[in-house]
Amino acid sequence: MSNVRVTPWQDNDPVPADLLAAMQARRPGGELIDIDRVLLKSFPLATGWNALLGRVRADFSLELLYLELIMLRVAVLNRAEFEWGVHYPVYLKAGGSEEKAQALKQTEPERGLFDEREWMLISLTDQSTKNVNVDAEVIASLKILFGETKTVEAVATVAAYNMVSRFLVALDI
Repeated sequence: MSNVRVTPWQDNDPVPADLLAAMQARRPGGELIDIDRVLLKSFPLATGWNALLGRVRADFSLELLYLELIMLRVAVLNRAEFEWGVHYPVYLKAGGSEEKAQALKQTEPERGLFDEREWMLISLTDQSTKNVNVDAEVIASLKILFGETKTVEAVATVAAYNMVSRFLVALDI
Protein backbone atom coordinates (compact mmCIF):
# COMPACT_ATOMS: atom_id res chain seq x y z
CA MET A 1 0.00 0.00 0.00
CA SER A 2 2.98 2.31 -0.39
CA ASN A 3 1.38 4.49 -3.09
CA VAL A 4 -2.00 5.01 -1.41
CA ARG A 5 -2.93 8.68 -1.56
CA VAL A 6 -4.30 8.88 1.99
CA THR A 7 -2.93 7.48 5.23
CA PRO A 8 -4.71 4.19 5.88
CA TRP A 9 -6.31 3.43 9.23
CA GLN A 10 -3.84 1.73 11.57
CA ASP A 11 -4.59 -1.00 14.11
CA ASN A 12 -4.22 1.36 17.08
CA ASP A 13 -6.38 4.14 15.60
CA PRO A 14 -9.83 4.65 17.15
CA VAL A 15 -12.73 2.84 15.51
CA PRO A 16 -16.22 1.85 16.65
CA ALA A 17 -15.88 -1.77 17.83
CA ASP A 18 -19.07 -2.90 16.06
CA LEU A 19 -17.87 -1.46 12.74
CA LEU A 20 -14.49 -3.13 13.02
CA ALA A 21 -16.12 -6.45 13.95
CA ALA A 22 -18.52 -6.23 10.99
CA MET A 23 -15.71 -5.51 8.56
CA GLN A 24 -13.55 -8.29 9.94
CA ALA A 25 -16.48 -10.71 9.70
CA ARG A 26 -16.54 -10.24 5.90
CA ARG A 27 -12.86 -11.10 5.52
CA PRO A 28 -11.18 -14.51 5.64
CA GLY A 29 -9.53 -14.91 9.02
CA GLY A 30 -10.84 -11.50 10.02
CA GLU A 31 -7.90 -9.82 8.29
CA LEU A 32 -8.66 -6.37 6.92
CA ILE A 33 -7.45 -5.72 3.38
CA ASP A 34 -6.05 -2.46 2.04
CA ILE A 35 -9.38 -1.02 0.91
CA ASP A 36 -10.86 -1.63 4.38
CA ARG A 37 -8.09 0.41 5.99
CA VAL A 38 -8.76 3.34 3.66
CA LEU A 39 -12.53 3.10 4.12
CA LEU A 40 -12.00 3.34 7.89
CA LYS A 41 -10.85 6.94 7.39
CA SER A 42 -14.61 7.68 7.29
CA PHE A 43 -16.76 5.63 9.64
CA PRO A 44 -20.05 6.48 7.89
CA LEU A 45 -18.55 5.46 4.55
CA ALA A 46 -17.09 2.24 5.95
CA THR A 47 -20.40 1.35 7.59
CA GLY A 48 -22.48 1.85 4.45
CA TRP A 49 -19.90 0.29 2.15
CA ASN A 50 -19.58 -2.80 4.31
CA ALA A 51 -23.35 -3.24 4.43
CA LEU A 52 -23.89 -2.73 0.68
CA LEU A 53 -21.00 -4.84 -0.56
CA GLY A 54 -21.73 -7.50 2.04
CA ARG A 55 -25.25 -7.83 0.65
CA VAL A 56 -24.03 -7.94 -2.96
CA ARG A 57 -21.46 -10.62 -2.18
CA ALA A 58 -23.45 -12.78 0.22
CA ASP A 59 -27.18 -12.23 -0.22
CA PHE A 60 -27.87 -11.92 -3.94
CA SER A 61 -29.53 -14.86 -5.68
CA LEU A 62 -27.31 -14.37 -8.75
CA GLU A 63 -24.74 -17.15 -8.63
CA LEU A 64 -21.27 -16.34 -7.28
CA LEU A 65 -19.66 -17.36 -10.58
CA TYR A 66 -21.63 -14.67 -12.40
CA LEU A 67 -21.07 -12.04 -9.71
CA GLU A 68 -17.32 -12.63 -9.87
CA LEU A 69 -17.29 -12.57 -13.68
CA ILE A 70 -18.89 -9.11 -13.53
CA MET A 71 -16.42 -7.94 -10.87
CA LEU A 72 -13.43 -9.10 -12.91
CA ARG A 73 -14.67 -7.42 -16.07
CA VAL A 74 -15.28 -4.14 -14.21
CA ALA A 75 -11.78 -4.37 -12.74
CA VAL A 76 -10.29 -4.76 -16.23
CA LEU A 77 -12.32 -1.97 -17.80
CA ASN A 78 -11.44 0.47 -15.02
CA ARG A 79 -7.84 -0.71 -14.61
CA ALA A 80 -8.38 -1.62 -10.96
CA GLU A 81 -5.59 -4.13 -10.36
CA PHE A 82 -6.35 -4.49 -6.65
CA GLU A 83 -9.96 -5.41 -7.47
CA TRP A 84 -8.77 -8.04 -9.96
CA GLY A 85 -6.38 -9.49 -7.38
CA VAL A 86 -9.12 -9.86 -4.77
CA HIS A 87 -11.74 -11.36 -7.09
CA TYR A 88 -9.66 -13.54 -9.41
CA PRO A 89 -9.15 -16.41 -6.93
CA VAL A 90 -12.81 -16.26 -5.90
CA TYR A 91 -13.87 -16.49 -9.55
CA LEU A 92 -11.73 -19.59 -10.04
CA LYS A 93 -13.01 -21.16 -6.81
CA ALA A 94 -16.60 -20.46 -7.93
CA GLY A 95 -16.01 -22.49 -11.11
CA GLY A 96 -14.54 -19.95 -13.51
CA SER A 97 -11.68 -21.01 -15.73
CA GLU A 98 -8.23 -19.52 -16.19
CA GLU A 99 -8.91 -19.28 -19.94
CA LYS A 100 -12.08 -17.24 -19.41
CA ALA A 101 -10.42 -15.04 -16.79
CA GLN A 102 -7.61 -14.21 -19.20
CA ALA A 103 -10.12 -13.56 -21.99
CA LEU A 104 -11.86 -11.01 -19.76
CA LYS A 105 -8.64 -8.98 -19.87
CA GLN A 106 -9.02 -8.44 -23.62
CA THR A 107 -10.61 -5.32 -25.09
CA GLU A 108 -13.03 -7.64 -26.86
CA PRO A 109 -13.18 -11.03 -25.15
CA GLU A 110 -13.47 -14.02 -27.47
CA ARG A 111 -17.21 -14.66 -27.76
CA GLY A 112 -16.81 -18.38 -28.30
CA LEU A 113 -15.32 -18.97 -24.85
CA PHE A 114 -18.45 -17.86 -23.03
CA ASP A 115 -21.92 -19.30 -22.86
CA GLU A 116 -24.97 -17.13 -23.58
CA ARG A 117 -25.49 -16.14 -19.94
CA GLU A 118 -21.86 -15.15 -19.44
CA TRP A 119 -21.79 -13.23 -22.70
CA MET A 120 -24.89 -11.23 -21.82
CA LEU A 121 -23.35 -10.34 -18.44
CA ILE A 122 -20.18 -9.22 -20.21
CA SER A 123 -22.30 -7.14 -22.60
CA LEU A 124 -24.15 -5.56 -19.67
CA THR A 125 -20.91 -4.85 -17.84
CA ASP A 126 -19.19 -3.36 -20.86
CA GLN A 127 -22.11 -1.14 -21.84
CA SER A 128 -22.85 0.07 -18.32
CA THR A 129 -19.20 0.67 -17.44
CA LYS A 130 -18.15 2.31 -20.69
CA ASN A 131 -21.34 4.12 -21.71
CA VAL A 132 -23.61 4.12 -18.64
CA ASN A 133 -26.55 3.41 -20.99
CA VAL A 134 -27.41 -0.22 -21.60
CA ASP A 135 -29.27 -1.37 -24.70
CA ALA A 136 -32.85 -2.46 -24.04
CA GLU A 137 -32.08 -5.70 -25.90
CA VAL A 138 -29.38 -6.59 -23.38
CA ILE A 139 -31.76 -6.12 -20.46
CA ALA A 140 -34.48 -8.06 -22.28
CA SER A 141 -32.07 -10.94 -22.92
CA LEU A 142 -30.93 -10.94 -19.29
CA LYS A 143 -34.55 -11.09 -18.12
CA ILE A 144 -35.16 -14.13 -20.35
CA LEU A 145 -31.97 -15.86 -19.21
CA PHE A 146 -32.06 -14.97 -15.50
CA GLY A 147 -35.46 -13.52 -14.61
CA GLU A 148 -36.08 -10.02 -13.31
CA THR A 149 -34.62 -10.41 -9.81
CA LYS A 150 -31.26 -11.69 -11.03
CA THR A 151 -31.24 -9.06 -13.80
CA VAL A 152 -31.66 -6.33 -11.19
CA GLU A 153 -28.91 -7.94 -9.12
CA ALA A 154 -26.57 -8.11 -12.14
CA VAL A 155 -27.12 -4.43 -12.90
CA ALA A 156 -26.57 -3.56 -9.23
CA THR A 157 -23.36 -5.60 -9.16
CA VAL A 158 -21.99 -3.74 -12.16
CA ALA A 159 -22.88 -0.42 -10.53
CA ALA A 160 -21.49 -1.37 -7.12
CA TYR A 161 -18.19 -2.63 -8.47
CA ASN A 162 -17.79 0.41 -10.68
CA MET A 163 -18.01 2.38 -7.43
CA VAL A 164 -15.41 0.07 -5.87
CA SER A 165 -12.99 0.30 -8.79
CA ARG A 166 -13.27 4.06 -9.07
CA PHE A 167 -12.53 4.41 -5.35
CA LEU A 168 -9.54 2.07 -5.65
CA VAL A 169 -8.10 3.77 -8.72
CA ALA A 170 -8.61 7.34 -7.47
CA LEU A 171 -6.83 6.63 -4.20
CA ASP A 172 -4.23 4.34 -5.79
CA ILE A 173 -5.06 1.35 -3.65
